[in-house]
Amino acid sequence: MTSNHQQLEHQTPSFEELQESHQKYEQRIEELRKKAWLTPDEELEEKRLKKLKLVIKDQMANMRRAVS
Repeated sequence: MTSNHQQLEHQTPSFEELQESHQKYEQRIEELRKKAWLTPDEELEEKRLKKLKLVIKDQMANMRRAVS
């Protein structure tokens, strides 16, 4: 294993870390959905979290494909 490969592995989040982040973002989105109305900042936060969730979902799918 090369040192560059080792560095990348060290910087790359684990599948479990990605799952935890995905769950954390989902919980926050649910909190926002329960509100009667959202402030403009909360609307932006919700959109940002949804995008982050998709990125994480793609990363987890790539990890699954790499293992299979």
